[in-house]
Amino acid sequence: MQDKQFEKQNVFGKGSENTAYAQYFTGNSYLNPLTSPACKPFFANVTFEPGCRNNWHVHRAAKGGGQLLLCVAGSGWYQEWGKPARSLAPGDVVEIPAGVKHWHGAKKDSWFSHIAAELPGEGTSTEWLEPVSAQEYDTLEK
Repeated sequence: MQDKQFEKQNVFGKGSENTAYAQYFTGNSYLNPLTSPACKPFFANVTFEPGCRNNWHVHRAAKGGGQLLLCVAGSGWYQEWGKPARSLAPGDVVEIPAGVKHWHGAKKDSWFSHIAAELPGEGTSTEWLEPVSAQEYDTLEK
């Protein structure tokens, strides 16, 4: 997808470079908070450059919690540990229960944006794990 076409589709905006979490990403990502961090649930538009993905991670919670992804622009991937990767496009919704090891990001040839919502719960945290290897990522088809 061309950059201008993507920017037109990405109605929530690219935001600023995601420097606070850069250590947990392969490639560059951008963050545009849509609500204040005090708002529960907190919503942010996360944009991934082509080939960018986050590390494997788990949203922990003693009760409730998890994450919701609302895909808004471009083309991406979502994968749970031990399962095949799922192709993502605008309009797709991904429900991620607490305790599920997963990753998400852009396809090699496309920018990708999703609204990420941190679901309310008790004792919530994110455990960042190992990067998705180039070997794992390169086996994914378009």
